This record gives sequence, C-alpha cells and structure tokens, in this order.
Amino acid sequence: RELLPPWLVIAAGLTGIVLLCISTKDVPIAPVRTKYGIVLDAGPSRTILFIYQWTTANANKTRVIRECSSCAVQGLGVSNYSGSPQKVGKSLELCLSWAQKEIPEEQHSQTPLYLGATAGMRQLNLTHPTLSDGLLAALTVALKSSPFDFQEAQILSSPHEEAFNWVAVNYVLENFFKYDWRGQLVPSGKGMVGVLSVEGTSAQLTSEVEEENQVPKEGVRLQLYGQTRNVYTRHCPCHGTDQLRSRLLSMLIR
Repeated sequence: RELLPPWLVIAAGLTGIVLLCISTKDVPIAPVRTKYGIVLDAGPSRTILFIYQWTTANANKTRVIRECSSCAVQGLGVSNYSGSPQKVGKSLELCLSWAQKEIPEEQHSQTPLYLGATAGMRQLNLTHPTLSDGLLAALTVALKSSPFDFQEAQILSSPHEEAFNWVAVNYVLENFFKYDWRGQLVPSGKGMVGVLSVEGTSAQLTSEVEEENQVPKEGVRLQLYGQTRNVYTRHCPCHGTDQLRSRLLSMLIR
C-alpha cells in the first residue's frame, strides 16, 4: 500500500492545530431572534395576561409559538367594572408592569398586545351595550398607554372563542405538526380532535367540519399551517355544571 505524501500529512496536522487554536468566540454565529406577544384573556370572573414567544421558525407560513409565563389580574372580570369604567385600566397595571420586566425592553414597542373579552362582556353587550362600549373604550385607553404595540380590545363571539379553544387543544396535542428526528417541522399525520367545554349553564362541543359545503353559517374558517380549517360549535343549553349538580343532588335525595 502506498503511504501518504509527507507534505499532505504536515498540511493536515497544521490544519488541525489551527482549528484547535481558534476560540469559539471568534466564529460569529447569528443569534436566534426571539419575539414576544401578549394576550389578555378577559373572562367573566377574572382576567389573565399571557406572554407567548416564538422565533423565525414556522410551519407552512404559521409561527410556532409557546406560552412562557402568565399573570392573573387581581380583582373580578372586566364586565364587573361597568359601574366604574375608570377603574378597569388600573386593575391591569400590576400585570402590565410585570410583563415589562419579563420582556426585554428593546422589544416592548415590537410586542403586539391583544385583549379578548368573553362571556361576561358578551352578556353585558346584550343587556347594556352602552356600558360595554364604555368599558372597551376605557380598556383601549389604558392599553394604548402601555409601552407595547397595542392592537385591539374586542368582545369575542362564542363561536370564535370556542374555535380558539379548539386550536389550542389540537396545538398542544401536536395534531397540526410534529418534529421529526432531524428537528424539522413536518405534518403530524394525525386527525383533529373535538373539544367539549362545560360551563355553568351550558356545554359546547367544537369540531372540524370535513366537507366545506356542510359548514353551517355559524362556523368559523381558519387558515392554519397551510390548510383551511372549518370549525363549528354545537351549543348544548341546560347541560352545564349547575344542571349536573342539580341532577346529582336529586339522585342522592331519592
């Protein structure tokens, strides 16, 4: 067998020595930029501020996010401030100050901020629309004064609220996508699951409608991970926890 030429052995050895001597800090590596978003979930009994973060990674034009922390707002839900809307903004101050510490200061102006109000504000909007409009206006003023990039404060319809719950559950279950052995995002190949949410006076069952021509008017169309999802919520009144508790008590008494 032929031996390697001496000059090639020397060159290989010098190359190895040079590589070992180079400090890792001398090799520039582009940092992965983390971005943040804030969502205020204004429910009937309380409000929770959620901070989400994501990088440039995406799956079919949809960002891959994760919840990194949350802050429960002290006090009742925003609809309970209908008699004193000037106080609703002040109730959010502690959690907004906390969020300013959690998110790097240089990213405050680039961090989108949303507020979505649910059942409590929907009910108030039906019975006293003027009061609900006043509360939304007060919330808008308070959130615009924060250093974050305020987008909107709105009352979510029941179909949209349940559609977002459906997205959250299937996202956590990795039904939209998964990571393969290379760490790449690929379609999961799994089907979507339905979501049953039970409240005090009713229950809601949300699922995907496979055939587009069968989507009811109340359905919600979502564009996620390169696909269109048609989601529909079936409401079941008188099947909430209050009714279940009454039935259970009745059975125990009998």
